[in-house]
Amino acid sequence: MMNYDGDAIRAEGLRVVRGERVVLDDLSFAVPRGSVTGLLGPSGCGKSTLMRAIVGVQARVSGRLDVLGLPAGHKRLRSSIGYVTQAPSVYADLTVLENLRYFGAILGASGPEIDRVIRDVDLTDRQGAAVAQLSGGQRARVSLAAALLGGPELLVLDEPTVGLDPVLRRDLWALFHRLADQDGVTLLVSSHVMDEAERCERLLLLRDGVLLADDTPATLLARTGAQDAEAAFLALVDGARAATPATSSRSAS
Repeated sequence: MMNYDGDAIRAEGLRVVRGERVVLDDLSFAVPRGSVTGLLGPSGCGKSTLMRAIVGVQARVSGRLDVLGLPAGHKRLRSSIGYVTQAPSVYADLTVLENLRYFGAILGASGPEIDRVIRDVDLTDRQGAAVAQLSGGQRARVSLAAALLGGPELLVLDEPTVGLDPVLRRDLWALFHRLADQDGVTLLVSSHVMDEAERCERLLLLRDGVLLADDTPATLLARTGAQDAEAAFLALVDGARAATPATSSRSAS
């Protein structure tokens, strides 16, 4: 556990360039500790690139990006961040339990902690199954369980609810808020599904590598006069288009 009480993430003038293309363009924002913050935007807008920058694995990053009070990628952050990519990051030929015992041994997690994270992601009845035999949504939940081991202070989750049915989506969001409210974990959760905005305490809205909003859902709706997050996002996109002519040099992923 790191002794730091400021924002979990703070970016100032963050920029990522790939070749001649600007992938993230001059982003400045803060993610409060102990919050569930949504990173929302369409596919290809730069969400995954931003998450890679935050966990310290993205090349060609400029500007300032601090995570838990340290520069992103600092070696002291390795045990404090849980990162779940869109692609499952566990071993397909091992069972759910074998995977978590393996990662638990690396992180020093106990048997009861492994049992707890399996329950948290609702895979108790599948813990003896090989990951290769699981559905895509179940594999994603195994990756999430692995990220929960060791008690990370920050969870960075890239599209964790993709492919899940409504009940599992609801249950995962309840878990996210329980982690934040009871354990003080900070969660940054990306999604291209705008109706998930209402489940977040704060929102970062991204399009074409540009940050359109850093606000609470209620303030965002009040500012745009929209009835829902999708309408608010479209209003911000229209406003940005009117203010700045489109360019062909910006591309993100």
